[in-house]
Amino acid sequence: MSAWNPPPVAAPLITREVAMQAAEWFVRLQEEAGSAGAQAELARWRSQSPAHERAWQRAMAVSLQAGSIPASPGAPALSRPQRRATRRDTVRALAVLITAVPAGWLAWRMAPVQQWTSSHATTTGEWRSWTLSDGSRMVLDTASAADVQFDALQRRIHLRAGALYVETAPDPQASARAFLVTTEQGEIRALGTRFSVRCGDGYSDVAVQQDAVEVRPRGGAAALRLQAGQQLRFSDSEAGQPQLAQAGASQWTQDVLAADNMRLDAFLAELGRYRKGWLRCDPQVAALRISGAFQLADTDAVLANLAHLLPVQISARTPYWVTVLPLRH
Repeated sequence: MSAWNPPPVAAPLITREVAMQAAEWFVRLQEEAGSAGAQAELARWRSQSPAHERAWQRAMAVSLQAGSIPASPGAPALSRPQRRATRRDTVRALAVLITAVPAGWLAWRMAPVQQWTSSHATTTGEWRSWTLSDGSRMVLDTASAADVQFDALQRRIHLRAGALYVETAPDPQASARAFLVTTEQGEIRALGTRFSVRCGDGYSDVAVQQDAVEVRPRGGAAALRLQAGQQLRFSDSEAGQPQLAQAGASQWTQDVLAADNMRLDAFLAELGRYRKGWLRCDPQVAALRISGAFQLADTDAVLANLAHLLPVQISARTPYWVTVLPLRH
């Protein structure tokens, strides 16, 4: 299943000069954690211009996504690995991200509104399992959000972002309520089964591990039955043809990323969903192929292993800004 790539959102430009100033302020605040004088000076700088305030908010957004600061600015947070980079490198890297990364994309990556309002949610790099009131088990993948709504007539999970895996249980109520998973694109009706669902940009993917499901696109297209070992992509108006399910489609529930002759750019896009920061693939190595099972609990180790498996090298400006490049002798 491919990663979700949200559309870019237009935002006011931030000049390199202002970005550098914001990055300098951010690094200074880390160095002088708790300094009332530094906080007051920063407040004056931010109030001097709307561009200053935009740049500061962008610096906070970038850093929160990278996992380098807590929600409260000024608290000590730079990790030991980050301190190995020089101060100048850190300022330059942050300034580049402040100017280069679209604000709308940051908002989607950093704190999707679905996670604020959903009944169940996970953060980047986290997956969680819940036993629902009927005895069913739901697992949410990294950066995912869902609403669980059980009532007298039905058992419904609405997947708002990311991916989930479900093991349904027989309904303890005599009415035998339907078990449904819905997305923006349509509805999946469980027929006593284990299956996974993932939201995309205008589509949803379903893979069935046991028994069967019925998939119905929202726009009224005919429902399709999907059997164990099959997967299907559908939009709100139509469904594709059932395909053989990808090997290891739900192995993320065991902290494993399975790849079977996967393109490297697709592999890194998937791996990037489980780590904070930015993980890039140089176009020169994008078409390389990789197979194997990789432990998601340590994505840094996965990246290090790539250099042994493929003719690539790993370039890390900071622990949260990593690019996979061609191997140069």
